[in-house]
Amino acid sequence: MLLGTLIGLGVGVNASVITRATDPCAAIGGQKWVSPTAVRDCFTSIKVNETLKANIIEVMSKSLAFHTSVNYQIKAPEPFTQAVHEDLFADLARITKQTYPSDYDLHIDLSRTFKRLNDGHCVWINSCYVSLFINYLPIPLVLLTDSSGNQAPHIAPEAFAVASAEFPDEISVWQNALPGNLKGKLESLSGAKVLSINGKDPNVAIDANALITGSFQGIGTRQNTFFSSYQVGAGGWNYILGNFAQQSLPLADQVVLRIQRTGSPSTDTITLPYRSRFMGAKNFTDTASFLANNCRAVPGTNGVDLNAPTAADVSPAKSPAAHFQQQPAISPGDARKQLLNVILDSAPLSDVVLPPPLVPQRPVNGSRTSAQFFLLDDNKTGVLALGSFSDNDYNAFLGSMLDGLLTLKSLGATQLVVDVSNNGGGFICAAHWLHRIIVGPKSTSVPQAGLNTTTRDGPLAQQIVQQIVTKNLDPNLQLLYNPQQWRDASDNFFAATDNWLVPPVPKVINGHDDAFSQQLGQECQPEGFPVTPPSEALFDPSKVVVVSNGRCASSCALFSVTMSKEEGAKTVVLGGRKGVQQQYCGTVGGESTDFSTIDTEIKTAQLKNSSLAPPDLLVNGVQGITWRLGFGIEDPTQPEEWQNRPADLNLLLSPEIVNNPFATWKAIVAQLL
Repeated sequence: MLLGTLIGLGVGVNASVITRATDPCAAIGGQKWVSPTAVRDCFTSIKVNETLKANIIEVMSKSLAFHTSVNYQIKAPEPFTQAVHEDLFADLARITKQTYPSDYDLHIDLSRTFKRLNDGHCVWINSCYVSLFINYLPIPLVLLTDSSGNQAPHIAPEAFAVASAEFPDEISVWQNALPGNLKGKLESLSGAKVLSINGKDPNVAIDANALITGSFQGIGTRQNTFFSSYQVGAGGWNYILGNFAQQSLPLADQVVLRIQRTGSPSTDTITLPYRSRFMGAKNFTDTASFLANNCRAVPGTNGVDLNAPTAADVSPAKSPAAHFQQQPAISPGDARKQLLNVILDSAPLSDVVLPPPLVPQRPVNGSRTSAQFFLLDDNKTGVLALGSFSDNDYNAFLGSMLDGLLTLKSLGATQLVVDVSNNGGGFICAAHWLHRIIVGPKSTSVPQAGLNTTTRDGPLAQQIVQQIVTKNLDPNLQLLYNPQQWRDASDNFFAATDNWLVPPVPKVINGHDDAFSQQLGQECQPEGFPVTPPSEALFDPSKVVVVSNGRCASSCALFSVTMSKEEGAKTVVLGGRKGVQQQYCGTVGGESTDFSTIDTEIKTAQLKNSSLAPPDLLVNGVQGITWRLGFGIEDPTQPEEWQNRPADLNLLLSPEIVNNPFATWKAIVAQLL
């Protein structure tokens, strides 16, 4: 109104000011730091395009025919019944009919519908909104327990060191937001006890986050995601800020905390704003360029016909999905050859650095990228810090794991701590390899060091296999449905002419008719191992401890489950809430994939025109899928996905050990080894 009045009165107004005033996306375009409100103003200014909405829902609905768990997730078995009870098709029907004030509101509903599965493999990520701007606070939280056993959230002792290093260009905003005599004294908040969050008990905020964060079935793990943690990545040691201090969408504008600072007898109430930092690959100047640069389908959003002479195949490691996975770029040949089981995380891999005083020193020979080896000062405990089962060189990665363990043995290590904190998975055969070389050749490691699996067996999947076997459409063995990729339950390869999905195995799951493939055997030995594994165990599995913050998924879960349930390795979760059963891993699956990969299977099998096939996706989105599901160990007739995995120890954290890997490992040894 004011702008119109000024123009009407003939007052000169700069054209760029008019653009920014009338176009909320222009107001934030090209800027690094903005307010969450300004980001939401841009996002909510985009109205729903009914064609795009219908396209997204059709792609989702038809892609779910390949997702193994859709009927299980309507009501998961105990102990996860309360955590997983989402009927995707019922909600997609609801969303189809529902009207939304903006496309952003539609995205929130779609995203949270899939997150209610608590399955990090089956998610919906729209890069138009997700992690384009990330919300930050300079005060990550940790859950600490004092010497009397009292547990409470605290601002992390290392918070200021992390924030000042990561946000040097924005730290003054938070310094100046502090009240009264605290202004400019952000560092004094580090280590403070948090008494309330937005006027309520902190557990209210922790549990509210656990309802929407998704990814893991266990409530304890989803509570743990609220807090900061560490991870060793390909480029070094990362500091994971946690869902309180980092949001992948502009959900909150500020937080009000009542705190008690270290050494202070009184309490303080502070209000700190969230700030949104641009994290997209392509910037924009207005709504039109925002949509064009970030919201439309890109190479890799959809699949390709691998036999088409002009097909521009995008390596899975370089696809849009890879931005949300722990998988560095590898060659296209290796990307299709090496099977992956890795979660999709709406918060991309962190490049926030673990403060140098907390970084473990003196890694031993064999250390490589996300696999780092250490010997504790007791000279008998080796440590493998394994932040991911992914690497840019599969053969070198597996070789380094063997080299590192052999080095630890040569240095006198007789017991082993494997720290898989925030390990979202990666190469399936790398998980099998690590199990095999630790425990040696035995019935639980040769020929199958993982889990037998099954895949969904619908009509379109059967047609894909039939096209492959009758028309020789996959001479280079690149497709998941090629029978020559798989062994049967007796570990014999299928013949090139076998339609291994026929006949299907019928099941009734939560009252719904379903069908699955016959049981598939091991997929890794010996062809998948680049070198011959040792002829004897490197460590006694009863002297092996697998430790994480519960965020161990996919191939990490395959390794942890088999080591714990078959070999008797001990398991530890770091810093979970007292009284809550901690699961040492979650989101097991068997093999994960995404819509673009399935679309490649359909197109290469010349079935894109089938009424069962999903259309090309028109937006810059990623639809995750659990393509194979592993059978359980304690109950081999049912999926491992929903069987109990309780940790042997919930290691309560103190200021002396929190986010300090070396100190944490020593505490574990003192309690379990």
